Amino acid sequence: MRPFVENFPFFSIFLAILAAIVTAAIRSGRISYWITIGVCAASALLNGWVLEYTYAEGVSFTYAMGRFLAPYGNAINCGPLQALLAAVFSLVMALALAGGRRDLFQDILPEKQKFYFVMVNMLEASLLALTYTNDMFTGYVFIETSTIAACALVMAKDNGPNLIATIRYLFMSLVGSGLFLIGLTILNSITGYLLMPSLAEAVAELRLSESYTLPLTVAVGLLVAGLGVKSAMFPFHLWLPDAHGGATTASSAMLSGLVLKGYIVLMITMMMRVFSLELMGELGVTNVILIFGLLGMILGSLEAMREYHVKRMLAYSSVAQIGYIFMGLGLGTTAGVVASCFHILVHACCKPLLFCCAGRLSAVSGHHKSLKNLRGSAYRDVSAGLGFTVGALSMIGIPLFGGFVSKLYFANAALPTNRTVLALVTLALSTVLNALYYVPALLAIWVRPPAEAEQRVLEDARAEDLAFDRSFTTAAIALMAGIFVLGIFYHPITDVIEAGIALMGT
Repeated sequence: MRPFVENFPFFSIFLAILAAIVTAAIRSGRISYWITIGVCAASALLNGWVLEYTYAEGVSFTYAMGRFLAPYGNAINCGPLQALLAAVFSLVMALALAGGRRDLFQDILPEKQKFYFVMVNMLEASLLALTYTNDMFTGYVFIETSTIAACALVMAKDNGPNLIATIRYLFMSLVGSGLFLIGLTILNSITGYLLMPSLAEAVAELRLSESYTLPLTVAVGLLVAGLGVKSAMFPFHLWLPDAHGGATTASSAMLSGLVLKGYIVLMITMMMRVFSLELMGELGVTNVILIFGLLGMILGSLEAMREYHVKRMLAYSSVAQIGYIFMGLGLGTTAGVVASCFHILVHACCKPLLFCCAGRLSAVSGHHKSLKNLRGSAYRDVSAGLGFTVGALSMIGIPLFGGFVSKLYFANAALPTNRTVLALVTLALSTVLNALYYVPALLAIWVRPPAEAEQRVLEDARAEDLAFDRSFTTAAIALMAGIFVLGIFYHPITDVIEAGIALMGT
């Protein structure tokens, strides 16, 4: 008899879908909020339990859903890496909602609040399904589900600019989904399968026989391109600043920290479980991923340097950080994949923290978003100032913070390859560029402006915005703790990632 803990990944997905149905039937937005928080917390606990089981036992398992087994039925696959990502994603989603709670209920009309949480729960279900899926078509279904949910989160503010941003996001998302579906159709036509283990066997046979090389190359290229567009890989990122810059604080935190990562996790799963790194290298796909990753690291940072709108600056910073992840995947080595997975965790903690703190600093500054109007805002909410500082220093790559460790792992991963100089030079240049826009932002929030300028800003601030925000402070402390854990106690985490990747290849 199989251990009962192996049911938990499915339970967590089902629980999120059930919560979406329940919140749709509840009128109160605040009750829906607490239900959603509770579901995210429960999912984090369930997946944490799965993590302990899979890592301690050194196993990965497949959970079949329904009566039909592979290759005809549907299933989810779970190992240490998937459980770790699912637990972190669920916990961060709860913290993002808590960190942006005050803005959330101010920005969204009361009659629409429950629908917002319906979409948050569907987004949670989609992230978990993309992490655990063992079936390519199920992956496509939840790609579309997450797109719909993310669009709803962007336009939750219900104003003109957000509607335009949503349309742009939807257009680019449909392009990405279309490319993925075409690639999946080609792959299915030459293999006859959709489940990943069966696909892997068929692809291996095609590789050995050297048949269907061109269709296989096209299929892999379209699948990767589709997920690249969905995850805002350079140069398909133009929708990102408008979408993240105009959304409510909680939405920006979830979109940047979590939604983009779901598509990247599915790409990693395909690379390791279906195609293999060797085949990706032979087809030249990793070279393309590497080039776009390096370009994103540099050009995303250059765009961030030009921004004075704090949330748009953070959005362009996400383009650069996603470039880091794709650089690791483009190295075509297991060490590169490990570095990318670790950076996913770092970015999942840093970006929600930065967006929540930016939202809070803006709130105590009369909801101004320009850095010149945020001068001295850290003193009006010290926890937000400290949180923004910790997140920024981590993104720059200062020791003792998670971002330093991920950059160290990227550098080590590049050393044994023939792309060492290119990767290290780009890594160093990107780090300098990161400092050139994060340091001025830190100086802006910590340097007090003249008294008359500060008074003009405070005239636009509301009393409730200046009051202590317990929910935000709790979330900020938790996310800061996560960044320090990733920066100091990183060896156990990378051990889990390495074990998970090793099991994905079996």
